[in-house]
Amino acid sequence: MSPADLRGGRQFFVDTNVFLRFFTNDVPEQAAAAEALFLRAAVGEIELVTNTMVLVELVWVFESYYRLARADVEERAMAVALMEGLALPEADLITEALSSYVESNVDFIDAFNAAWMRQRGVQRVMTFDAKHYSRLNGIEVQPF
Repeated sequence: MSPADLRGGRQFFVDTNVFLRFFTNDVPEQAAAAEALFLRAAVGEIELVTNTMVLVELVWVFESYYRLARADVEERAMAVALMEGLALPEADLITEALSSYVESNVDFIDAFNAAWMRQRGVQRVMTFDAKHYSRLNGIEVQPF
């Protein structure tokens, strides 16, 4: 990215595939470009931003396509959530959910929903699939 590329501003959204190329290095030139992008953000040349859906997709692809173990998924997703120069709204929820995802052996989205509920003081969930929610601290499954 040249200085001319920054005319539209200093902030750029980072899509899931950029993180995937970086972590998997399955397309080496794209992995190198992603690394260079992240380094520029880390030193403050540019500002990067992503969102919760990107992290959810990243976890899903690591699990379903790359078949990584939960701890490996957590490590990579946590690296994104805590990346220097990357703004991630709800990073606190993501990091809490990643910990629960591994420690409680639940689906990431259920762990995220539980973290979201706890942040808002919601303690009970109504669901037809109580298996995962019942493993999460501070969450009560409400029968109906």
